[in-house]
Amino acid sequence: MDIARIRACFPALDLGVAHFDGPGGSQVPRQVADAVAAAMTAGLGNRGTTTEAEARTERVVAEARAAAGDLLGTDARGVVFGRSMTQLTFDMARTLSRSWGPGDEVVVTRLDHDANIRPWVVAAERAGATVRWLDFDPATGELDDVAPLLTDRTRLVAVTAASNLLGTRPDVRRLAALAREAGALSYVDAVHLAPHAPVDRSELGADLLACSPYKFFGPHLGVLAGDPAFLETLHPDKLLPSTDVVPERFELGTLPHELLAGVTAAVDFMAGLEPGQGTRRERLVRSMAAAEQHEDDLLAHLVDGLREIDVVTLHGAPAHRTPTVLFTLAGHAPVDVARHLASEGVNAPAGHFYAIEASRHAGLGDTGGVRAGLAAYTTVEDVDRLVAAVAGLVRA
Repeated sequence: MDIARIRACFPALDLGVAHFDGPGGSQVPRQVADAVAAAMTAGLGNRGTTTEAEARTERVVAEARAAAGDLLGTDARGVVFGRSMTQLTFDMARTLSRSWGPGDEVVVTRLDHDANIRPWVVAAERAGATVRWLDFDPATGELDDVAPLLTDRTRLVAVTAASNLLGTRPDVRRLAALAREAGALSYVDAVHLAPHAPVDRSELGADLLACSPYKFFGPHLGVLAGDPAFLETLHPDKLLPSTDVVPERFELGTLPHELLAGVTAAVDFMAGLEPGQGTRRERLVRSMAAAEQHEDDLLAHLVDGLREIDVVTLHGAPAHRTPTVLFTLAGHAPVDVARHLASEGVNAPAGHFYAIEASRHAGLGDTGGVRAGLAAYTTVEDVDRLVAAVAGLVRA
């Protein structure tokens, strides 16, 4: 990829900071900001067909659904927008759990962000259902086998497509297939995968899949995708006068239309990371494959550099991972390491990043570690700055 061309699109990078904080929210390209501003000033209204403002708003929403559908390999008619992935997951948990009762079971993993754990735990407890926990190997970060936990009473399996703490990419396709064989639904958190690799909900076999545009260069929103025929069978709480049409019946209140314009721009930007022809979906797959290769190369360079520092411990070594590294330094609190890095112009925050079950299971408690996440705009020079700053703290 032409990294110089890509970086030139991000005004924030002009400040000279090396950003490794993408897992918490990526930087935003100028094209996305321009799209949001253009939508806000173009003359929007409530959705409809009477006025040009209403029709323009309808187009903004339809274009955003189409873009998200292309990104996630799913039917645009099954794309739901919400305030955040967390909000959408809580809403869906309340809807699905209406049919649960004592004796039913829900499987969650200790590898997940709490947004794909607590909504299901809370819903199960209210329904009187049992929560079964799928663990992972603290040394490698690899998820255990889900098969022994599945029974004919399993109603749902919630699993991450990529750990936001350790980077682990479980075999979601196998987990979803096993869940389906057991008669259960699969709910996949793709928040940490979508910025780094091609995603195909249908190929993964996920009944429901969620992500967050602000992790892949877009605005702060959540996206939930499912087969529209499946969504037709679900009846969430809604206002009496609001539409009962899918997917709108899952969207509470008025959508932030200007941010939806930003979603479309972000997906288009991702599709253009690697120049070429084809449909947007084809360009997305090609561009995300190129981004994945770029980030994997940098990941290897980062891991090699940190391993050269004696007091650094790298946590987790999954065979298949996103470009995410969690590390600690002997004798240094993670938060102090993050502060030192920030003073050197390197943004790599510390904590458990809401993957609190994973942090505890990995032996890091609620303190967690320092997380360095790579992005399409990351350079070799950025990685070298991070490694040098960590080494400098050790020598100090």
